[in-house]
Amino acid sequence: MSPSIFGARIGSSPLMISSSIFTFRSALISIIIIIIVLYLLFQASSTASSSKEDAFKLQIARLEATVKDLEVRHGKIHLDMAQNVQQVVSEQYAQVLSGPLVQKSYPMVFLMPAMMRKRILITGGAGFVGSHLVDALMTQGHYVYVLDNLFTGRHRNIEHWMGHPQFQFFQHDVIQPFYLEVDQIYHLACPASPPHYQFNPIKTIKTSVLGTMNMLGLAKRVKARLLFTSTSEVYGDPDVQPQSEDYNGNVNTMGPRACYDEGKRLGETLCYSYANEEGVETRVARIFNTYGPRMRLDDGRVVSNFITQSLQGLPVTIYGDGKQTRSFQYVSDLVTGLIKLMNSEYNKPVNIGNPDEYSVLNFATKIINLVNPQAKVKHLDGTQDDPKQRRPDISRAKEILRWEPKVTIDEGLYHTIKYFRSELKSLGNLPIDEQREMPQFTSKDVEPLWTAKSINDALTDSERGVKNTVSAELVGKRLERSSP
Repeated sequence: MSPSIFGARIGSSPLMISSSIFTFRSALISIIIIIIVLYLLFQASSTASSSKEDAFKLQIARLEATVKDLEVRHGKIHLDMAQNVQQVVSEQYAQVLSGPLVQKSYPMVFLMPAMMRKRILITGGAGFVGSHLVDALMTQGHYVYVLDNLFTGRHRNIEHWMGHPQFQFFQHDVIQPFYLEVDQIYHLACPASPPHYQFNPIKTIKTSVLGTMNMLGLAKRVKARLLFTSTSEVYGDPDVQPQSEDYNGNVNTMGPRACYDEGKRLGETLCYSYANEEGVETRVARIFNTYGPRMRLDDGRVVSNFITQSLQGLPVTIYGDGKQTRSFQYVSDLVTGLIKLMNSEYNKPVNIGNPDEYSVLNFATKIINLVNPQAKVKHLDGTQDDPKQRRPDISRAKEILRWEPKVTIDEGLYHTIKYFRSELKSLGNLPIDEQREMPQFTSKDVEPLWTAKSINDALTDSERGVKNTVSAELVGKRLERSSP
């Protein structure tokens, strides 16, 4: 093969050499152009990447600056807050140092020898009846423990004893087990008014059954005596007047009241069974209609409804024709009867109520005349299983306990109306703000816990459970303890 230069053989013609040179130059130029394009593309890519990196760095720098600014502001806010708090604390501390020491004063109590004091548990002790029982037992000088889930009870009913060395409150539901070393148990826990016990019928049954079983189990375990508060509702719609403890009742197990009626009946049966099988000391009180201070405005029973409606200038509502009868006892009489029964040696049911009987219409008229003579009566449809008559035979209480009610209906209503007026006034809902003064009653309620005093005045030492002849000495000054 002949050697060639640039693709042309030696000895080729000039035209052929010129064409080969042109071909070479074109290829070279194409290569140079490709290299230049690749270079430019690389540079553009590098520039874009650098721009993105710079933008990202700039964004990071801005975020860092924002964070630092927030940290400065946050720190300044906290510093200002700390300085303000320090200033307030300093001012309050200075006031404490310059002012008198704050102390909490408690009502007067009896200074009972330690060996004579009982440890007493009251379930439902923050309620209407329970809180008055607490006052009576505390002023006697005992150790008192209150167990209440505050469904119908109120903390304010017992707040004057909070912090006292002989008092303790447990917010606890009685249907759950509870353990405490005690000597006596007053088992009051259970909603008692129809609107409250019908609000959750199953819970009402549990309270009367499971709650009573828990308390009887506790009484068995610690060898305590238990008083069970039953009710006149166990008599149902009675066909016997008045109702004695031997009457078995006329009840409806399927009605709206059955959750309460039958629960209490079973509670009595449980007391009977624990007493016979386990040797637990039990007492059973069948309580009739009770009224007085510390009733709830929404209690839903006759007394609270009539008084509240009269004070608010509303029509007084009566379910049915108003010919059904009721008997009403004041709360101090009831508590006196409960304490007497607890400390007696009688273990069968005892009626605690007032035998004075009123028709619902006559009772409404009496309250209207005392509160607001302009109020009108409004009749509504009667309720299912509403008893036509309710009046206790208290012969057993008179004979065994030497107990009978002392507070007249006029006196009881005076104090109760005064209490409801105060409650409504505190809520700003009291259109009728006038009450006829009754000096014979007014002088009693000026003393703190005068209801507890009237209860204890009606009891002998043995009825208080004090077996020794050494009487308790009244402390001449208030027990005081610094507030925490």
